[in-house]
Amino acid sequence: MEEVISIQWFPGHMTRTKRQLAASLKLVDCVAEIIDARIPFSSRNPDLRKLINNKPRIVLMNKCDIADKTQNQKWIAVYKNAGITALPVDCKTGKGLNAFMPAVRTVLSDKIKAWEAKGMKGKTIKVMVVGIPNVGKSSFINKMVKQSKAKVEDRPGVTRGNQWFTIGKGFELLDTPGVLWPKFEDKIVGEKLAFTGAVRDQVIDTEGLAARLLLLLRDSYPDAIKTRYKLDADISELQGYEMLELIGRKRGMLISGGEIDTLRAAETVLDEFRGGILGKITLDRTEDYGAFRI
Repeated sequence: MEEVISIQWFPGHMTRTKRQLAASLKLVDCVAEIIDARIPFSSRNPDLRKLINNKPRIVLMNKCDIADKTQNQKWIAVYKNAGITALPVDCKTGKGLNAFMPAVRTVLSDKIKAWEAKGMKGKTIKVMVVGIPNVGKSSFINKMVKQSKAKVEDRPGVTRGNQWFTIGKGFELLDTPGVLWPKFEDKIVGEKLAFTGAVRDQVIDTEGLAARLLLLLRDSYPDAIKTRYKLDADISELQGYEMLELIGRKRGMLISGGEIDTLRAAETVLDEFRGGILGKITLDRTEDYGAFRI
């Protein structure tokens, strides 16, 4: 059986980012944390709760359209039970984002009333946007600003410094550099970040990663891979590399001598998972985590 892949990736600028985030907190009224709905636990920075202290927070579950809808609702309930508003959204299409500003106003209702009592009606609400690299911060800001003022690129670590964006009368967003998991102490978490593209593919064994993903899907979403790759065989006992070979053979991915091109098959599996082509899939399931501090 394939072993869990150990991923160690913590660029120096990530340490600086945590310091910048802590320093910027005094400038804002609320924090908007963007996570990947497919990995709601793994795509969070575990230090964030401690960093933001008692600052009000809203969670945006990005890529909700390619996550398991049942799991989306379960995770929203987990946050609600912790007193945190979580919204299912898609930052590229804008789905669900019309609920963002009303939700912020609700979360800050006491503060807004206090402002009004002091004669500061209409005071600008400032929200800091945080999240790990490649989770959708820039896409979110672009949609909210209604024009591409934030750089969007589908790879980790593009945003380098803090930027302010006005998103309508009385609302400003503060963009911050991505904060990745400081240590991949939980190897499963590191893998899941890699599955979704939050970690640079250059530092990963692509075939090993795809084999591990196929194992997870075999156990939780077997029909997704059987249907997509037209696998007639019983895959319940197959290992990841065996499924990679099956997929490569089905797709006619052969190299000289008739050998199966498992690297090409692996790249296909990862690309199709990340693009939502395999279906609506959530790899972090609420039942696997129980109570945890969010």
